Amino acid sequence: MPEKSGHLVRSYDNDLKKLTDLLVRMGGIVETQVALAAEAVIEHNAEAASRTVEEDVKVDALEREIEQFVIRMLALRQPMAADLRQVVAALKVTGDLERIGDYAANVAKRSVVLAQFQVPYSLGGLSHMINLVQEQLRTIMDALGTNDAEKAVEVWRSDRAVDDIYNTIFRELITYMMEDPRNITPCTHLLFIAKNLERIGDHTTNIAETIYYTVKGEPLSDARPKGANSAYAVIRPKE
Repeated sequence: MPEKSGHLVRSYDNDLKKLTDLLVRMGGIVETQVALAAEAVIEHNAEAASRTVEEDVKVDALEREIEQFVIRMLALRQPMAADLRQVVAALKVTGDLERIGDYAANVAKRSVVLAQFQVPYSLGGLSHMINLVQEQLRTIMDALGTNDAEKAVEVWRSDRAVDDIYNTIFRELITYMMEDPRNITPCTHLLFIAKNLERIGDHTTNIAETIYYTVKGEPLSDARPKGANSAYAVIRPKE
């Protein structure tokens, strides 16, 4: 006779734990990708850029493994209520993690091209944006592993700060391109890098919403916080 636990059989609990472990493992690889992409951009490290892209293969493989495991659980376990939310949420989370990995790889690829140019723009703001995105990702993976809805809300609210930095970087880079056509190519790559980081923040926020719904059984009621639209503010380039 199967051993009883939180569910009718212990193997069901083991399946749910394995599902969480797979998600956390996937998230750990994605965190590594983002850290490597940051190193590639800020330190012009081509090796880090190459490793970022290589790690993407592992992320894709884990996404397929999790999808197959979820299909098996749905067919054999027929989960209900909170269990069903957890199993279905895993599919959404893997999709967001896979996209974060893709954006990190895109940042790394851009960094290789960017290293060929004399960048006219301080990377301080971009570095700050990277740090915020990395902290978001670390926190949301902690929340995922412990089903912590409060941490999920914390990450959800922090997206405004990432958007505000992105808006500032966008306006500054446009100003540099208008002042000197020679800045257009490197600034364009920086714009794409900043946008990819902003999208990483968005997908991290998606995961936060999914975790909250999984734990609470209801969606976050407030509108998603977004940065103020300050695109019309004037920011002078550095001398």
